[in-house]
Amino acid sequence: MLSDSATRRMPSASDTTRRLAAIDLGSNSFHLLVANYQGGQLQVVAKLGEKVQLAAGLDDQARLSEAAMQRAFDCLARFAPFIGDTPADQLRVVGTNALRAASNSRDFIDRAEAQLGHGIEIISGREEARLIYLGAAHALAEVHGRRLIVDIGGGSTEYIIGENFAPLALESLHMGCVTYTQRFFGDGELSEKRFRRAELAALSELANIRRPYRELGWSDPVGSSGTVKAAAAVLAASDECPEGVIEREALFNLRKRLIKYKRLDQVAMEGLKEDRATVFPAGIAILCATFEAFDLAQMRFADGALREGVLYDLAGRNTAEDSRRQSLATLRQRYGVDHDQAQRVANSAQALFEQVSENWTLAEEQGQFLHWAAQLHEIGLAISHSQFHRHGAYLLHHSDLPGFSRPEQQALAFLVRAHRRKFPLKELDGLPPALQHPYSRLARLLRLAVLLNHSRPEVPASGVELVAKGDDLILALHQPLDDAALLVTDLEQEVEYQAAAGFSLSLVVPATA
Repeated sequence: MLSDSATRRMPSASDTTRRLAAIDLGSNSFHLLVANYQGGQLQVVAKLGEKVQLAAGLDDQARLSEAAMQRAFDCLARFAPFIGDTPADQLRVVGTNALRAASNSRDFIDRAEAQLGHGIEIISGREEARLIYLGAAHALAEVHGRRLIVDIGGGSTEYIIGENFAPLALESLHMGCVTYTQRFFGDGELSEKRFRRAELAALSELANIRRPYRELGWSDPVGSSGTVKAAAAVLAASDECPEGVIEREALFNLRKRLIKYKRLDQVAMEGLKEDRATVFPAGIAILCATFEAFDLAQMRFADGALREGVLYDLAGRNTAEDSRRQSLATLRQRYGVDHDQAQRVANSAQALFEQVSENWTLAEEQGQFLHWAAQLHEIGLAISHSQFHRHGAYLLHHSDLPGFSRPEQQALAFLVRAHRRKFPLKELDGLPPALQHPYSRLARLLRLAVLLNHSRPEVPASGVELVAKGDDLILALHQPLDDAALLVTDLEQEVEYQAAAGFSLSLVVPATA
């Protein structure tokens, strides 16, 4: 495992070529990107996109309709042949706003994972914003200075301010071209009154970030993804703006032109793809509100967004560039975690992991999560000593952690929740089914690592042997230890805790203990 203190580096030209793939399950469109990654650059192998309009399938109870899910499954069936030879650890499938909102997203994910043979991660709005910025920043690498990135999606719109490859402000607002089409143009009619209602709703969403964003400032307003791309294409086709640029006066003239159509099914413009026409007015309403809120004179389009950001982030996983490391380092600092004790527990957890990982078929990535959980197991002490394992789990589950998907945060929170007292079987059942077995095993290792360091010894425990036989564990202490009586008492209690959860733990201790 790499040290969390490792410094960030940009890949060199000599880096080995890697085949990476990303599938973006957006609220309006699904996108596939397959690329070779070398020397810090992506060389596109395959790039596909389809309008699925998943968000249009959400009913009043936020349930995805069977028809919407079937559109998604049909699209994924067409994507599947392009990812068949991509290593599992070089592929990420991410879901965004529609799957964040859907009450039956678990059902959709289970069926989609079975179809793809790969896990699906639902990412938070701010994590989506971070990845969008990463993709756009690489597309704009030649431009220096502070940027405002705007990405109008089907169910949410992301606003990011950043410099170089570092975001300074991240926000995801609940407005998108599909959801606003349903909300303001649901019967297909277009009018000035309806258009302005959509803009005012967007301005209301923007009210909370308008002032802090304008105070932070930027020199380069940039738009990414479908609505901005389509607007730039329409304005270029009518010779109102240079290619790839949206100017304020031209944008508001485009607004007037759209309203004159009176109905969504009549919208047809040179440069506008037919499959985007019905959601285009709602997207333009959000874009006009953005220009109004931030007093923009113009915006240019960047051909880099979420899927590119996913690949660049994937390329940095488990290296010094892994954004998850910085997120957790920030969290440890914010809540004043005892660094020495955290490291002692992490070292013990690593030693135990190495002894049983082969028999228990635990992957290196899972060992990384054990390491992180060990470093964070006392984070809840910042709230209260009583039930601090519960407080720590809550913080990890609900904090914005750049780099982590929702399932990853849930898994990390579970490990911290499970590190002491009764084994939390209810929380284990709440994990995605594929994670339950390996993470129950990781939790058992973390519990033992914590107990081995209960007295906060200056010298780590040695002569500790752990053997796994199926799900049964045998822990042997081959050397006398400081505070041996206390440790043995703790371990005997742990035997009872694990037995109550259906696990077997046996102890072999020195006769003098």
